[in-house]
Amino acid sequence: MSRPAPRGRFPRGVYGTGAEPDPRFSLANERTFLAWLRTALALLAAGVALEALALPLQPGLRLAASLLLVVLGLVTPVQAWRGWARDERALRRAEPLAPPVLAAPLAAGVCLAGVLVLLGVLWR
Repeated sequence: MSRPAPRGRFPRGVYGTGAEPDPRFSLANERTFLAWLRTALALLAAGVALEALALPLQPGLRLAASLLLVVLGLVTPVQAWRGWARDERALRRAEPLAPPVLAAPLAAGVCLAGVLVLLGVLWR
């Protein structure tokens, strides 16, 4: 049985719509959000480490890969929050969940960073 959301929950745009879903689904949505945050932290750490450790790579390509990883690490939490809110609203309205928006661009960005590092190794 569904019941309305308690008052004062943040964000109101999410919790103010629909009815309370099964808590297991909300908790799974939260775990997915947290996984995206861990991914963002890993991307930031990789980008910083790549430049801070001054690995013996071609400097321009190393910097490009580092910047790409940091940018991806900054964009990922924003998209994670938007995806969490979108999915939570869909759960509350008993609607189908949308596919992840960031997965393909993130995969392409990580592959591009890998190619830049590979080229940086080959052209040092």
